[in-house]
Amino acid sequence: MAGVSFLALAGTAAGVMWHFEIPPFTDKGKEVSFGKPAAGAKGGAEAKQNPNSKALMPTGPAAEFKNSMTLGDGTHVAVTVLDGKKSGFKGKVWVWAPKEYNDPKFAKSGFPVLIALPGGAGYPNNYWMGTDLGLQTSISKWYAEGKSKPFLLAMPVLNPSGDEKGIYWDGSDIPGQPKMGTWLTEDVPDLMKANFRTIKSRDGWAFMGSSTGGFASLKSVLKHPDKFKAAICSGPDVVPDSPLWKGHDKEKAENDPGTLAKALIDKKGPEVYLAFQVGDSENNKKTLPDVQKWIATYGKGPVHTSMRVIPNGRHNAKSYVPGMGEGPIQFISKVMEGPVE
Repeated sequence: MAGVSFLALAGTAAGVMWHFEIPPFTDKGKEVSFGKPAAGAKGGAEAKQNPNSKALMPTGPAAEFKNSMTLGDGTHVAVTVLDGKKSGFKGKVWVWAPKEYNDPKFAKSGFPVLIALPGGAGYPNNYWMGTDLGLQTSISKWYAEGKSKPFLLAMPVLNPSGDEKGIYWDGSDIPGQPKMGTWLTEDVPDLMKANFRTIKSRDGWAFMGSSTGGFASLKSVLKHPDKFKAAICSGPDVVPDSPLWKGHDKEKAENDPGTLAKALIDKKGPEVYLAFQVGDSENNKKTLPDVQKWIATYGKGPVHTSMRVIPNGRHNAKSYVPGMGEGPIQFISKVMEGPVE
């Protein structure tokens, strides 16, 4: 009896220590090296940069990544605090690399990057970061099925604070506000280039997002088509509508997806690929017709679009992740590169 009681108590204690993330009962908080040797380890140095390669070897400096979650296949979602040199904003970014990233046959290969943006406040967390939404495991599954590239994921905070009083930043550089547009399109890509084998050209760079993150994804690709080739936009807004734009009409127009798409059409390129998906049971009944109207108006010339209506789909990530596997992930993966040497 005493032995049984002791074992029961020990099991309970271990469970408590795991719940409160106390080592050695959890690996949360441990350093993650993503293919590089951990601090103090020998060997495993990254391949040197080949100037003729399509791949970009990590440029450094290396960030300090701490494990946030270990998936069933042994891959890790890890987090770092990025001090954005170009935006001046400091915030968290979660990252994930598929198991193929550490496969010896891809040791010299650059991988495509998907910057995943949440809806809602998107602060202090990004809900794609290893939660039960299953984005990481879905990407691995879709790659195995031949539907998707084996994307590296970057999952930054979307806003500089919570959504008190309905304030959000439209993923933009609103005058007088933290430069969240520069954070998403400059600092976060620079973090990925510094720490991972990526792809030199825009053929290896895309966004995805839902709701306000869908808007930011759409706008970012249209505003910077020289850097990003594609986006998956789920239940997105299609116009900038942050209350912080008040008094800044010129800058607001410069961040309007319609204005940006028209300019791209007039210039005849570069080509971008935008995969939209909207649930047929969205709480905002204007979302579907607004997106359909946007596609009908701007989905031409270099602005390539696809549209999927999710049966019984609602305005949430639990509808959008399965929906991505039914067309959108294939749409962008067909035009993107990677892994490449």
